[in-house]
Amino acid sequence: MGYKIAVVGATGNVGRELLTTLSERAFPIDKITALASENSVGRVVSFGEEDELDVQSLSSFDFTGTDIVLSSAGGKVSAEFAPRAAKAGAVVIDNTSHFRMDPDVPLVVPEVNPHAISEYGQRNIIANPNCSTIQMVVALKPLHDLAGLKRVVVSTYQSVSGAGRAGMDELFNQTRAVFVNDPLDRAEFTKQIAFNAIPHIDVFMDDGSTKEEWKMVVETKKILDPKIKVSATCVRVPVFIGHAESVNMTFEKEVTVEEARAALSAAPGVVVVDHRADEGYVTPVESVGEDSVYVSRIREDISEENALNMWVVSDNLRKGAALNAVQIAEALVAGYLDKAA
Repeated sequence: MGYKIAVVGATGNVGRELLTTLSERAFPIDKITALASENSVGRVVSFGEEDELDVQSLSSFDFTGTDIVLSSAGGKVSAEFAPRAAKAGAVVIDNTSHFRMDPDVPLVVPEVNPHAISEYGQRNIIANPNCSTIQMVVALKPLHDLAGLKRVVVSTYQSVSGAGRAGMDELFNQTRAVFVNDPLDRAEFTKQIAFNAIPHIDVFMDDGSTKEEWKMVVETKKILDPKIKVSATCVRVPVFIGHAESVNMTFEKEVTVEEARAALSAAPGVVVVDHRADEGYVTPVESVGEDSVYVSRIREDISEENALNMWVVSDNLRKGAALNAVQIAEALVAGYLDKAA
């Protein structure tokens, strides 16, 4: 017997990826419903290679009888509908930032803190972390277990798909405009994104950090260890899909490059591609459509004791969003709901 699943935000980048991932991983589904705003009602979305789903209205949908809701429809939307769905008995796996720091809502990356899923019953909501946080903590977890992380300094190089389909369109249109000498229209990003890099993702906070940077700090502490000091600089780059991160780590005790490489190679969800030669590393383009978090450029930081550097790349729409949510759902049904057994 399968589960009754609803996907909220089904017409967006992550929503479509959720449907694809559920199909590819053969999640046990008895019935699946695609939900979105009134503007999308009547549209059709693909589920697997052959099936299509008619998009229904989120505002009028009755969640009674729904087992799991996978949501990626924006924080304000989640704030309104998620409690309604949870009250109706569904477990909501939410991909927005709205519930992530709620102390009664577990924030989960299955390779890192699967035990946190057990706390879902307090609100019937599980939060999916920020895309840049997910790939970093997957790579940090085996190293923290190995030598105890004290401090992490990360600079991100985040693709425009993190800003949704409109962000991808803006990069495409601006790139074309540059080549034909047309005016560059700007709507999604604060400055030109084509052939540029913008150190500004989400809104600025009082201390000068952006909210994206704040998310990486507080989410890493909640997921991995509150004692770890984290400093982040988040940059939007003219790449369509795939986030990259330059990560500097300081440890409690000495750890060699060889020990770090071995720990990462044995870790779930991580693929090490680290050859000190041309093409001996992974770039965002090569991560597109892949489930893994790729680690390259592992090396000693000679400026600091017990410190290493690494380069981390992942598809932000897959592991950074849809795949992580589906993995949470898989762990939920295997260990807690157990309806399909």
